[in-house]
This record gives sequence, C-alpha cells and structure tokens, in this order.
Amino acid sequence: MGSGNQSIPCFLIFCKERMAQVSAKSVAIEWLLGSTADIKDKIGPIWKLIKSTFIVPVLRVALYICLVMSFLLFVEWVHVMFLAALAKLFRKKPVKRYKWEQMKDDLENGNVGFPMVLVQVPIYNEIEVYKISIGAACRLSWPSDRLVVQVLDDSTDPVIKDMIEKECMRWASEGINIRYQIRQGRKGYKAGALKEGLKHDYAQECEFVAIFDADFQPEPDFLRQAMPFLIQNQEIGLVQARWRFVNADECFLTRMQEISLDFQFVIEQEGGSSIHSFFSFNGSGGIWRIATINEAGGWKDRTTVEDMDLAIRAGLKGWKFLFLGDLQVKSELPSTFKAYRFQQHRWSCGPANLFRKMVIDISKNKDISLRKKFYMIYNFFFIRKVVGTMFTFCFYCVVLPLLSLMPEVDVPKWGAITATFIIATINTLIATPRSIHLAVPWVLFENIMSFHRTKALLIGLMEAKRANEWIVTEKLGDTFKGKSTVESSKPNKHPQWVKLLRERILPQELLIALFLSACGCYGIVYGDDMYYLYLFPQSVFFTIAGFGYFGTIVPSSQQQAVPQLLF
Repeated sequence: MGSGNQSIPCFLIFCKERMAQVSAKSVAIEWLLGSTADIKDKIGPIWKLIKSTFIVPVLRVALYICLVMSFLLFVEWVHVMFLAALAKLFRKKPVKRYKWEQMKDDLENGNVGFPMVLVQVPIYNEIEVYKISIGAACRLSWPSDRLVVQVLDDSTDPVIKDMIEKECMRWASEGINIRYQIRQGRKGYKAGALKEGLKHDYAQECEFVAIFDADFQPEPDFLRQAMPFLIQNQEIGLVQARWRFVNADECFLTRMQEISLDFQFVIEQEGGSSIHSFFSFNGSGGIWRIATINEAGGWKDRTTVEDMDLAIRAGLKGWKFLFLGDLQVKSELPSTFKAYRFQQHRWSCGPANLFRKMVIDISKNKDISLRKKFYMIYNFFFIRKVVGTMFTFCFYCVVLPLLSLMPEVDVPKWGAITATFIIATINTLIATPRSIHLAVPWVLFENIMSFHRTKALLIGLMEAKRANEWIVTEKLGDTFKGKSTVESSKPNKHPQWVKLLRERILPQELLIALFLSACGCYGIVYGDDMYYLYLFPQSVFFTIAGFGYFGTIVPSSQQQAVPQLLF
C-alpha cells in the first residue's frame, strides 16, 4: 500500500508537467496566429492579396496572349481555307496548269525517251513491312533498262539484314535491276542513307529519284502518272503524291491520325501547291529531280526533318513543287501510342529546330519574291509550326483550367470553346467526311498530343539534348494477320513486366488528368461557367493516354500473337 500511495503524487506531478508543456505550445501558437477561430480570418486576406496582385494579373496576361494566338490561328485558318477553295473552284487542275502528255513506248527507237529513274527504299529493322515496299517498287511500270531500285538497308539486326538481302536477290533473279546497299554506321540516319545512295556510279546516271519509306506501296502506274510533269516542265523540282492509309480503320488512334493528315493534304498542301508552288516534302511518296537536290546542297542531317530542310532550300532556289491529290500512295499509320508519340516528337522538334537555323537565310534570300518569303517565315513556320503547337496545350490544358478557379478573369466563351469545335467540325467535314462524328473526340485527342508537341517544340527551339533524336516509327504491317514473325536477335535487358510498365504507364499524362479533374470538381462546387463540361471529358482522355490504352497493344510475345485493338 505504501508504494501505491507514493505513485499517485508522482503521476500527478507528471500530468502537471505535460499540461504545462501543452499550455506553453498553445500560447506560442496563439501568439503567432491568434486563436484557432482567427486563423482563417488571417490567412484569407493574405490569399486574396496574393491572388489580386499577382495570380489574377498573370493569368489575365496569359489569357490575352492566348486570345491573340487564337486570332492569328483563325486568320491563318481562313487563309488556308480560302486558298483551298480558290484552288478547287477557280484554279485549273495540274494537267491543265502544266504540260502533261502520256508517255508511250516507242517500238522503233526503244526506250530512249524514258529518263533513268532511281527508286530509293530506306529500311531500318522494319521486318514487318520490308517485303511490301520492295515488292511495290519492283512492280513499278517503267522500262526495266531505265529503272534502278535501290534498297538502303541501315538495319542493325543481322537476322533482319539477311532477310532483306535475300528478298533483293529474289527480285534480281526475276530480272529486276535492284541494288542492295549497306554502309558502316548510321551517320545522318535517313538523310545520310539517301545521300550515300546518290553517290554510287549507277545512281549518278539517273535524272530523277523516287523515294518510298518501308511501309509505302505505290501503284504500278505511279511513275507513268507523275513523271510527265517533271519531264515536260523543267521548272518543277518535286512532285508529291497524296498518302492513303491501309490501316486507317484499325483503331481509334489511326482514325485520329487520318483526320489530321487528310486536312494537311487536302487543305494545306493542295492550296500551297496551287497558289505558292511550295509546300514541304513529306519524306516519302514523291519524286525529286536530282538536279534540284544537287542545286539545293543535297541531303543534310542537321535536323530530324531532312525532307523539310531540302524542300526549303530548293524552294529558296526558285524551284516549283507540285502536289497531286489524285495520285495516291498506300502507306501505314503508326498504330501504337508509343510509336505515334515518337513520330510526333520528331515532326514537332525538327521544324522548330529548322526554323531556328533557316529564318535568317530565308529573310536574306534574293531568288524568291517578298510574298513567298513572308509565306515561308510567317505562314509555314511561325503560325503552323510554332503558334499552332503552343496555343493548343497552353490554352486548353493550362490557362483554361486555371481560369475555372479564378472567376475574376472573364473568358469570351465563343473564343474559348465554341469556335474551336466549329472549326474542327468544318475541317473534318471537308477533309475526312466519313469521320464527322469524331470531330469532338479529335479535338480532345489533339489536346493530348499538343502536350508532347509543345515539349518537342521547345526542345527544337532551344536545340536541347533530344533535338536530334531519331527513332524510326514502328509499323506492324502483316505481323499479326496470321503470318509468322521472327524474334529479334537482341537480348532483352529488363524483365517483361518492367518493360510493359514503362511503355504503358505515362505519369505526366496522369498528372495532367488529375489536375483537370480537380479543376472540374472545383468548378462544379464553386464555379458558374460550366467549364467542367470540357474539363472532365478532357481528363478522361488524358487518363486513357496515361494508362496506354490508345492504339494497338502489342503483346509481349509477338510470335503468332494477335494484338489487342483498344482505342
């Protein structure tokens, strides 16, 4: 009992000491912030002060910049639509504007009237499609003694190299003049391969060169339809055919790409060819006059858009380009989201980097008119490649969601949402009428891709580390159409689940989706502008992209496997 009585005073002393400590902490907190009831009253005015003096003005300036960019893009849209309408309604078709007479075989004089044509097919580890492109090139209708098919194999896998060489030997045994060329290393990537290909003696005897990437399938009469424009019109340096896509209906991802590219062909390139006789070479499905290439300085590997680089330099020399919308070449769209992201990085980073390097040369050039200079610098580069890329992401994925949190900043609703969706609907109706029901999803998907394009644009403008990154766009071809495939000889360094996780989970897209969802929830509770009607669908699209569910999902084992076609 004695020990129990002694423990009670000790316990009381301990309780008093702890209460004294808690009391001291409460006094300190109350001294700093006041009572608990006053904390909100003190933080509230500070937040309002920061908001009114810094956040709202900055956001308002960002909004005004975006509205200016939106206006410039709208003016450019009206401009290209006007050019396209002018070309369709009032301008004559290419066969009426230029000399064009069908070439006929001369039984008496032989094939002297047919110029020597080189067909280049650059390939890099593209096991799924190499037979398609080589076969299509070898089936071109042109006198056999006036045609050379050149396969430029930069493949690094010895198994694939052997297969491509055997395919070339098979066609050579059938009487086709086909040359299989390899080189040491991949310096310059595609531009380096094309440049090396032109150095061979047999290539220097050719007057024209047609270029087809590994997934392209020209029709047999391709040369007979296009070559008369080059032969009979000495001012034309390039003839570009329109791409058609064999896998456009494969999944949601390929349908979105079809809408974007059809607009480029039907509106931008058709109008540019008809009015300005200038547009960017698409890199494949076209025929160059070799004299044009040489006069422009040849292929250069200073950017990842060697095709655009050559087109700009040739245009500055005064050469005219012709786009043939009725001459179509089959090709394949990238059907995996990973391949499409890499392609868009190259297509956005390269033009920005080229703009940085060539804007001075264009402005100082004396061989072209002031109007054409303005068109190259302002319309072709600044508006379409820079402003068009930055505006979409900055406004729809950053500024507009933040505006839903700041009712103090008023946004013109017609400029924010309505005009964009109306323009997208008109674009789809004109370029790809069968996809008119996908106009709204196309806008949401393009907003996702604008994130990747904006990153690539900044890398190109600043010439950062990835400015010259070149990753060949993966094509699936007939790999999963019941045909067997061959495993690559390269060893797999990481476990399959690690590779799958890296390729499928995209943290940046998921963070943007979370940000848009949070802004949408805030708008439901506190906002009056109903921006959440856009924010929630956009966040859903970013979430789908973040988990890698756009496009074809290629299984880990590609032997006799069937892909999962998702979105």
